[in-house]
Amino acid sequence: MPEIGLLPFARVAMDVATATLPTYRSRFSKHQFTQPQLLAILCLMRYEDWTFREAEVRLREHSELRAVLRLSSVPDYSTVYRFLQRLPDDTIESALGESVRRLRRSSRRGRRRACVAVDGTGLAQHALSTYFIRRVEQHTGGKTHYKHFLKWLIVVDVDRQIILAQQARQGPWCDTRALPGLVDAASRTMPIGVVLADAEFDSEANHRHVRGTLGAHSVIPPNPRRGIPEAEFRHQMYRAFPRELYGPRAKIETVFSVIKRKLSTKAPGRRLPMQMRQALLLGLAFNLYRLRHRPAPAGCKQSHRKSEKAPRTAEPALITSFTIATRFPRTAPSNAFGRRYSTGNMPSRDGFANRSAYTKSHPSSRATSNAT
Repeated sequence: MPEIGLLPFARVAMDVATATLPTYRSRFSKHQFTQPQLLAILCLMRYEDWTFREAEVRLREHSELRAVLRLSSVPDYSTVYRFLQRLPDDTIESALGESVRRLRRSSRRGRRRACVAVDGTGLAQHALSTYFIRRVEQHTGGKTHYKHFLKWLIVVDVDRQIILAQQARQGPWCDTRALPGLVDAASRTMPIGVVLADAEFDSEANHRHVRGTLGAHSVIPPNPRRGIPEAEFRHQMYRAFPRELYGPRAKIETVFSVIKRKLSTKAPGRRLPMQMRQALLLGLAFNLYRLRHRPAPAGCKQSHRKSEKAPRTAEPALITSFTIATRFPRTAPSNAFGRRYSTGNMPSRDGFANRSAYTKSHPSSRATSNAT
């Protein structure tokens, strides 16, 4: 992660973990390491894509990181692994909600109802290179050597680009029935106004739940493989689909791209519960990264007016090729006869006159050799 160092991320992770977990699990604990310290170490592991043994080595080498985490000694890798084994899922959900609340306080959008998108992606169960997976598929006639993968479902606020709720399970699986639970969990952290989802979540029951229970507007394209819909809301989507309102759903694909390029593409673990916790920690690490890049609070009117005149810059993790193409001007084209200038950028005649006077007073080496 080149845009942000370990120390700022560790401070944010430690603050969120301290506000979520008690110091010790019970009064009979060893009191050698606190629960917020171990949870912050797990977030660092997902942030840097470390293994348990690599995390122990990095902590021994990095004294400033130990100071930020307030560690008097480095925990053994088995200590962190056992803490992850007994870490309940609702603890990660509470930490995710705490990060969302902090991001809402730092945002300028106030209490406006959010526009959320729901989607899922697959995560690898191991750290094996995809090159060897493709070689195995070539030798076996295109067949994969495994039948299951980890399916990770998330609910994203498309304006702030933060994760509001998440769920992990074994795939492949039909995710249509998972939408009500996801949007209910997201509504507990932020009021929802619009729910966007792809055709995988097309169901009349999902439309009724979003519109009736949450009081929000649902935009889900009808599945073309199910024929012409006859139900009320599905037929409404089939007859007049709001494409402009559905456009921001693509931002959840941007979130998936950022996570897989910047953080990790896998949820390692030998057992399914461990893989699910690793996926949930990946979503928490992304929110902590976004919390580190939260927008600056509004200052005085004079500074606010200056900031309006200044060119807007995108965040390093969410910069796109379109931003690069529009931010940096292209160089002037050139041909066989030299560089072409536009009317405004053409050199002045004084420049040509100064150059000719210089060449007359300082003859080139070729002219000198010809004279001799």
